[in-house]
Amino acid sequence: MRCVSPRRPAPGGPLVSVIVPTIDEEKALPGLLDHVESLAGRWEVLVADGGSCDATVDIALGRDVRVVHASGGRPRQLNAAAGEAGGDLLLFLHADSRLPAGAYASLASATMDPGIAGGNFALRFDGEDRFARLLSAAYAFQRRFGFYYGDSSVWVRREVFERLGGYRELEIMDDYDFVRRLEAGHRTACLSGPARTSDRRWRRAGLARTLLSWWAIRLLYVAGVPPARLARLYRRVR
Repeated sequence: MRCVSPRRPAPGGPLVSVIVPTIDEEKALPGLLDHVESLAGRWEVLVADGGSCDATVDIALGRDVRVVHASGGRPRQLNAAAGEAGGDLLLFLHADSRLPAGAYASLASATMDPGIAGGNFALRFDGEDRFARLLSAAYAFQRRFGFYYGDSSVWVRREVFERLGGYRELEIMDDYDFVRRLEAGHRTACLSGPARTSDRRWRRAGLARTLLSWWAIRLLYVAGVPPARLARLYRRVR
């Protein structure tokens, strides 16, 4: 699927609820909040905290950001925050990710087409070296076939999220599972940008091992391997 550029949105535009899942993100959260504040548009930010032991919650409250507490895994965090959100669109953003400068215009433009249910942003991994470039290229390739994950800033209309039942409580692949259900029977849009995210989680494994883990774990999940077993495999790969 080709990522699309925005048309000019109507004045005002939708309220976008940015939902940030956190566990001990005191280092990353201030930069993310500064980033969202710098973006034009109508935003609200909700920090979905899963039980941080550092200053994450204090940082959020000090910035007048709504904090939603939910233990038991990331899907519960995201679903709990979505239930408290007031936006027309829900956008799930990792603490180490950044949206493109024109993110709001892209989202508002997408909502002008009632047939578009949600989607994500084109993604680029941080860094200017070969590793980051190849990782970004591999992600773009699989996005053409409708495969993407939470690190590409998934967004969805509120009514569609509720109709799908939100995120399923899986130990791993909860974002992929949600995306597959979103893609099935809905039209989605990959918005241009790109959004950026850190490659810190993957550098230690290296490019070949990273790509193998992406594709192998996805194939095993589709084949019916229980998420609990896949989570153990994922931890070993990482």
